[in-house]
Amino acid sequence: MSRIPRAFIDELIARTDLVELVGARVPLKKQGREYAACCPFHAEKTPSFYVSPQKQFYHCFGCGAHGTAIDFLMQHDNLDFVEAVEELARQAGMEVPREAGDRREADTHAPLIAANEAAATRFEAHLRRNARAVDYLKARGVSGEVARDYRLGYAVDTRDDLLRALTPDHGEATLAAAGLTTRREGGRPYDRFRGRLMFPIRDGRGRVVGFGGRLLGDGTPKYLNTPETPVFHKGHLLYGLFEARRAHTRLETLLVVEGYMDVIALAQFGLRNAVATLGTATTRDHLERLFRVVPRVVFCFDGDRAGGEAAWRAMEQALPVLRDGREVRFLFLPQGDDPDSLVRREGPEGFQARIHDAKPLSDTLLDGLAQRHDTSSREGRATLGQTAAALLRPMPPGLLRSQLAADVAHIAGVSPERFEQQLAPDTPHAKPPPPAAPPRRPPRRPGNLQRLTLTPVRLALSLLLNRPDLAARVADTAWLRELQTPGADLLAQMLETLHAHPHLTPAALVERWRDSEAAPHLLKLAQWQPPPAEEATPEQLLEDALGRLRHRHARQRADALLKAAGERPLTEEEKRTLQELLSRPAP
Repeated sequence: MSRIPRAFIDELIARTDLVELVGARVPLKKQGREYAACCPFHAEKTPSFYVSPQKQFYHCFGCGAHGTAIDFLMQHDNLDFVEAVEELARQAGMEVPREAGDRREADTHAPLIAANEAAATRFEAHLRRNARAVDYLKARGVSGEVARDYRLGYAVDTRDDLLRALTPDHGEATLAAAGLTTRREGGRPYDRFRGRLMFPIRDGRGRVVGFGGRLLGDGTPKYLNTPETPVFHKGHLLYGLFEARRAHTRLETLLVVEGYMDVIALAQFGLRNAVATLGTATTRDHLERLFRVVPRVVFCFDGDRAGGEAAWRAMEQALPVLRDGREVRFLFLPQGDDPDSLVRREGPEGFQARIHDAKPLSDTLLDGLAQRHDTSSREGRATLGQTAAALLRPMPPGLLRSQLAADVAHIAGVSPERFEQQLAPDTPHAKPPPPAAPPRRPPRRPGNLQRLTLTPVRLALSLLLNRPDLAARVADTAWLRELQTPGADLLAQMLETLHAHPHLTPAALVERWRDSEAAPHLLKLAQWQPPPAEEATPEQLLEDALGRLRHRHARQRADALLKAAGERPLTEEEKRTLQELLSRPAP
């Protein structure tokens, strides 16, 4: 979560018209007080996707997608939280404020990004004028459209092209800090990239933060990357990820390939969901970034022994982040092929079929364990179990981990319970995975959400989410803090938040709990509406819910005093309190 002031997000949500935001991307049709459309997040013929202008929420009754304006941009445009906030701010004509640490970071990063952007523009101009680079791309079958979309460029083979062109506007120190120039000890600065085809590497917002350069002539190294800088971290960035997100609004799978030209070659055949690491092995941070965009990641490796070892290392990095709902597969190429040659021979349909049939991580793990250990002996099976336990121990708890543990236990010749004991002692505490999306159901009108079992706490929360102004009717919340009932503390927090910020909209109120475990439950409660036959007003419903909770609180206090009476004499004040509590009528 970026350190963006909460008050700014409140104001941003209040200024955003969700109907206008969604309507710019999905054809909406007014139905009563709401707007409906066929859901942009799953295939359907009958509209089950609704947008509420009053609540500033959207909800799909087919696939369960729901949320605020920020959630919509994150899901539909494949943006992360900060990017979604920045896009909404841009549309609203607002500048995203930062807390002190973020402002200092932005002040440091902005000149480096500006220098990289200027360098990318210059490299693009050189490519159009350099016959050798153009001929190389034509020979590889790269079209002008793909070169433009990926901002391919060319660094001329001179020592001071960027120095002369960019120093007046950016300064030598900034060019050096951005990794665009270098120098030998005691020598003059010179351009880092010379005589190379240039691949700009962009961050999640599309800003150029570094480069990869492929040498077109003789010499070494063949590939050269920007060194580590304040804005360029090889262990975090992925080449082609921004372009993949921009090309697809419903991105389900990302393909991880070895090199930049593999990404470009696949894009040439319409497969614009490939990314590449920057000359490093895949890290957990890479995987987390990938899984924030898609639920399925497919690694593409050579089909030889080296490819198998690379797959094993990728699997070791994937297991600690592989919670239920995430999927990793491995596509092993035929001997002698790379993605470029294979897609040329089999076409995009054939390559897509191979992606579809890629080997699941679970099979890769079990096959790899069997290949690495002698399963014909008890000693070998015991060692296999130890190896597997070390791999599975950091894996988040869930059904997949339990299935893998059961399979390993079978191979190792022990009971699943015995193998689970190997995992338990050092298992790090981890939050349970978020609930899976609900199964698809026939489209339902929003009013049908009253079928939820509404406890008094849920009813009160739902009413406040729909009518935040009702909080003004509740003055005291201290008793809620004492109430031993699930959700009572959350209800107290919401009331106190609304007392301090009485002008929060329903959507802004939900945003206050975005990073909490309560967030998905609050979004569901926000969709609830009273049955059409319900005659009670929202004010009456809230009073009734709180009345039942107050009665429960009184019973808990009375029970505590009765228990104390069995252990010691009650004071006169406690006796009066107990008598008053017991005499209260049930609601």
